[in-house]
Amino acid sequence: MNVQIREQKGEPILPQTNASAIEISNLERTYGTFNAVSEVNITVPRGSFLVLVGPSGCGKSTMLRMLAGLETPTGGSITFEGREVASGSRGIIRGPADRDCGLVFQSYALWPHMTVAANVEWPLKVAKWSAGDRRARVADVLKLMAIDHLAERFPNEISGGQQQRVAIARMIAPRPKILLFDEPLSNLDAKLRVEMRTELMRVHRATGATSVYVTHDQVEALTMATHVAVLKDGRVEQFGSPEELLSRPKTAFVATFIGTPPANLVPATDAEGSWSFQGIRLGPSQGAGSAQLMYRAERLGVTSHDQQDAVPVEVLEAVPLAGRTMVTALAGETRLTAVIDQAHRFTIGEVIGIRLPSEPDGVFDERGILRS
Repeated sequence: MNVQIREQKGEPILPQTNASAIEISNLERTYGTFNAVSEVNITVPRGSFLVLVGPSGCGKSTMLRMLAGLETPTGGSITFEGREVASGSRGIIRGPADRDCGLVFQSYALWPHMTVAANVEWPLKVAKWSAGDRRARVADVLKLMAIDHLAERFPNEISGGQQQRVAIARMIAPRPKILLFDEPLSNLDAKLRVEMRTELMRVHRATGATSVYVTHDQVEALTMATHVAVLKDGRVEQFGSPEELLSRPKTAFVATFIGTPPANLVPATDAEGSWSFQGIRLGPSQGAGSAQLMYRAERLGVTSHDQQDAVPVEVLEAVPLAGRTMVTALAGETRLTAVIDQAHRFTIGEVIGIRLPSEPDGVFDERGILRS
């Protein structure tokens, strides 16, 4: 049975001097026999911008809802600023109002009968701020979000991007220490998404709060984050800075999910001391058996298909990219992407050759784990 806990006088609170903003320990959430989240362990420093990223159904929104107090963990614990807010093993959960955090939903969830100013003021009324303090704070956050001129309008009288700003203003108005974002930009067009990413990072810096942001868009993750947790099937595949995930992915999944374009994975076998793919000898294998070799797109070369050291491939698409060309092609069942310096036109279905470097950027075993 879940127990709702309220702050009690004399209740012990862990010291906050050196505490991390968020500590997630062995977190689990099951629905019957389905494990939505399993064995998640993450420590988030104060002031960080953590992005939870992964494909649909990987558990990222479930994790965020547990952080917000909207879902109860079935195992593990969550600590905010040195204070335990949820424990699955003891069936204890603090309500959303007791967590000092704010949440922006994908749908914005604005009150349609309230003006912009009234929407932003509402959580302050709930928190029993004085009327004068409410007016001053509403004016401050509307100005911060550059929507002070919309104060007396209703949600149906403003654009989607403006509604998003109102939702963010309402979230930060009570000055929460932790900000939670559940795919807040997914309803916006591409241009507005880029603009709002910048705004969200500005708000993050201005408030000094710790932010947790859910997205399936790895470009958003790498652009905004100080820390990234890549999820797959309810588990964290890798946690670290964007630079760490790009330079040294620990699993084949992370290698092919993070990056624009992501890295190439080539199934190779050991042939007399050399890696072999599609009958082409690559580099020394040191008797390692079969593996998945990682190659970054910018290291692949494009040549004619009849070159002896090139893998024959069929062009799937060619995209101009800031004066360069990104070519995606198929070698058997393996997709390969190369980024070449020159702007070049390719015909879809054309057979070309892709030359792989003699030394891969990483070697993963058959389970997809990085070899040391």
